[in-house]
Amino acid sequence: MDRIMLIGPGGAGKSTLARELGKRLGIEVHHLDALLWKPGWTLTTRYEQKEIQRGLFDGERWIVDGNYGATMDLRLQAADTVIFMDMPRRVCMYGIFSRRIRYHGKTRPDMQKDCPERLNIEFVKWVWNYRKNKRPGVLSKLESLGSDKQVIILKSRKDVRRFLEEIGRRPS
Repeated sequence: MDRIMLIGPGGAGKSTLARELGKRLGIEVHHLDALLWKPGWTLTTRYEQKEIQRGLFDGERWIVDGNYGATMDLRLQAADTVIFMDMPRRVCMYGIFSRRIRYHGKTRPDMQKDCPERLNIEFVKWVWNYRKNKRPGVLSKLESLGSDKQVIILKSRKDVRRFLEEIGRRPS
């Protein structure tokens, strides 16, 4: 586990897990939300997104969290480990609403500066419909990966705790 990508629905806990893994493994963490959004909630172009991400993969060890389906294949090719946070809808909905309350009027630590936390109906719908609209495609991509990729699917907060405990037991 040297080149790790985390994917999954909004509110699943990708950024939190990425930060914790970074601490435990001593690997730099890159949050795509912080890299691909410009101040004022302006999204970078697809070309910029690809160039930014290619620059990340020059390092021998990295953790990248975020979805961005248009550039997911870049990360899948570069990663040796893919963690899919396949959380239930209720967990994700709770995650996005509690995050909104926690960071009201502030910018999250995993977000670009001058992008205060917000919650709009499009994002709520995206999270609500993730299992139906996005999950099948993600699972298909993961199933088609070669044996040189480690795929970890975490389906609950309990799975996440167990996974982190296992990481803690591994020799450094």
